[in-house]
Amino acid sequence: MARNMTLLTDLYELTMAQGYWAQGKLETEACFYTFFRDNPFEGGYGIFCGCDQVAELVEGFGFTDEDIAYLASLPSPAGTPLFDKNFLSYLREMKLDVTIDIVPDGTVVFPREPLVRVMGPLLQCQILEPAILNGVNFQTLIATKAARVCRAAQGRPVSEFGLRRAQGPDGAMSSSRAAYVGGCASVANVLAGMKYDIPIGGTHAHSWVMSFPDELTAFRAYAEAMPDNCVLLVDTYDVETGVKNAITVGRELREKGHKLRGIRIDSGDLAKLSKYVRGRFDAEGLPYVGISVSNDLDEYTIQSLLDQGAPIDSFGVGTKLATCYDQPALGGVYKLSARRASDAEPWTPVVKLSEQPYKRTIPGVQRVRRYYDGFGGPVCDMIYDEDHLAGEGAARGNTLVAVNDAALVTDVSELEYRELLVPIVRDGSAVAPRESIQDARERCAWALDHLDAAFKRFLYPQTYVVGMEQGLAQVRDELVRKNMAAASAFPWAK
Repeated sequence: MARNMTLLTDLYELTMAQGYWAQGKLETEACFYTFFRDNPFEGGYGIFCGCDQVAELVEGFGFTDEDIAYLASLPSPAGTPLFDKNFLSYLREMKLDVTIDIVPDGTVVFPREPLVRVMGPLLQCQILEPAILNGVNFQTLIATKAARVCRAAQGRPVSEFGLRRAQGPDGAMSSSRAAYVGGCASVANVLAGMKYDIPIGGTHAHSWVMSFPDELTAFRAYAEAMPDNCVLLVDTYDVETGVKNAITVGRELREKGHKLRGIRIDSGDLAKLSKYVRGRFDAEGLPYVGISVSNDLDEYTIQSLLDQGAPIDSFGVGTKLATCYDQPALGGVYKLSARRASDAEPWTPVVKLSEQPYKRTIPGVQRVRRYYDGFGGPVCDMIYDEDHLAGEGAARGNTLVAVNDAALVTDVSELEYRELLVPIVRDGSAVAPRESIQDARERCAWALDHLDAAFKRFLYPQTYVVGMEQGLAQVRDELVRKNMAAASAFPWAK
């Protein structure tokens, strides 16, 4: 059963909701969309993730008696009840009536384009904002980081080890799920493995070795306990001695009809040590023993290790993946893009302005198309609104104007495309069946395989073109000019 996350919202969403209720705006409908302005990690793309939390939010939505009692207990600064009792009664009986379209998990995504579109009663859409952003922002960040780390590993398995450093239990679960979608081969988090049906893996800790009189005794005991899953951590005391003891145990396992699966190094010069270890095992007739490394790894350290010719077979990545150490927040936002008085009225596009032009929003009931070349590689994405398409006949809706460069105008009529947003909620109920995490993982792998390498490099990646359909671009320009005309360029000078 889905968790009730109805109160996973900010207080101001509920105070605005009471305002909408008091103003008689219960029939007013809204269209909100979620997007981010800049690619994470100064990269060339993002990997969308978070569908599961959006669906769980909807499935468990509803104000309980306990929720209402808590809200009723909240005082205003004047000491009066913060919320009107009649408004709380309304909330108690309220049923979600929203429609949500979302980009599927594992999709490669880019700045400015709609990732989640929420339509329905203004009051309801408003309350959902924080929980949607909470799930989408974090999981998208983790999935993107995992994709980068796995790309650096060049096909070698990467295991997510971040449970102990993750931001609480929910953060740990979300991190493991998103890391698997982004490309990690396994996770150490057993609960995540069970809940999401993803592979789990692990070795042993330094404490195992330290709990025995000597390292060789510890290795032999672990091999006895795990004869078919034996990976030995060799750096508790000294790597040279650790490798010697691991070779002894490896021979003993072979004599008993088993194989030492590998060793792990968790400290020191990983490039130099891995070369030394590989040479020792090969010389002793144990070439099948794999080498796994850990120790605060990220995409840059992994890339450096492999550039040095380190004979490493797998990587364990923890803190810098589960916490997204170099960028701990995505910064995705949730903005109103259209409104109407009722479902019988046409939509009115709206735009948010700012002194910072890149913070100006895109109006309309947005959809997004991805255009492809003849080899299945994405070329550009176009945001559009069916009510504001430019052109006539076959030319209608085929001209793209880049969001960040209005001078870049492109005819996309000859390109194949597909819609990115898919239904996940209709009339307040989650669409069933939900796709599996394997589907999301395979989608991510396929998308990255077909994405040009220029967008995937870590340093100075090419900028992928995201644009507006020409008619929508014109609507935006008109709204900006209209609203800017009444504003002072120097409000502080008055």
